[in-house]
Amino acid sequence: MSDLLSIVLPVFTLIALGYGAAQLGLLDKRAGDGLAEFVFTIATPALVLRTMMGAVLPDNQPWGYWAAYFLGVAVVWAIAMLISRIAFGASYPESVVAGFAAGQANTVLVGIPLILKAYGEAGAVPLFLLIAVHLPVTMTSATLLFEGRKGPHWTFIARRLALHPILLALFAGLLARSMGLSPGGPLKRVLDGLAGAAVPCALVAMGLALQHHGVKAGLAQTSMITFLKLLVHPAIVYVLAYHVFSMPPVWAGVAVLFAAMPSGINAYLFAARYRTGEAIASSAIAVSTALALVSTFFWLWVLGIGT
Repeated sequence: MSDLLSIVLPVFTLIALGYGAAQLGLLDKRAGDGLAEFVFTIATPALVLRTMMGAVLPDNQPWGYWAAYFLGVAVVWAIAMLISRIAFGASYPESVVAGFAAGQANTVLVGIPLILKAYGEAGAVPLFLLIAVHLPVTMTSATLLFEGRKGPHWTFIARRLALHPILLALFAGLLARSMGLSPGGPLKRVLDGLAGAAVPCALVAMGLALQHHGVKAGLAQTSMITFLKLLVHPAIVYVLAYHVFSMPPVWAGVAVLFAAMPSGINAYLFAARYRTGEAIASSAIAVSTALALVSTFFWLWVLGIGT
């Protein structure tokens, strides 16, 4: 139990610190937005770049690894859309947002800190390889589903992915690794400093965002999305990763923990862009992040980490 606490509590303590700072008026929404932007555009890309330059990559593409995760995404996404339409009377666009919230995990603000804490450097490569395809797959799927009969905005999708800082850092790291390049001296210290700031800043930013967005949608629909995100998705991935597809145990564990992360902020950003379902997305983010403190203990126990 003490080992589990050492993994989970630092993560959620920093989230609580950000939430408390916002609640007390010490930091406002502008500070949270600025901190999140720093994490997204500078600190996390530095962490990804540093990791990928020294990564030991598999000889073959880990198709089973990706399949185990994204089949889980597809199932919970479809279930969330269907229940939102039938049980809660949501419009089709709102159901897409609900599906996005159920299937898209908070990888940067919660996933990276917690998974690296659980698996250390051994989990870095599978984690960042999954992050590399996570955003393109989920964002493209959401856009295609939302645009539906109007036809997708391919230029928007292509521009968003081509300019994504984390994807750019990942590809730059792979290129530098293939060329045998490795920073040293002052450049390495700068990179290490930025990479080291990614985790604590991300968690504090998450806390600030939670206090701002709060719970605005109905509790029943929010509970449904949270249940799918924190329990059903990782359960599907667990079965596929450990009993259907072949992959190293660390890779399987990373996939399960990745799936067990709370709803990601991109669901809210997507909803805000299209001006529909913002309450659904923000409520799912707030509730799933709060309850992830408990569910993460469960999945770490299932995976035998810290026990």
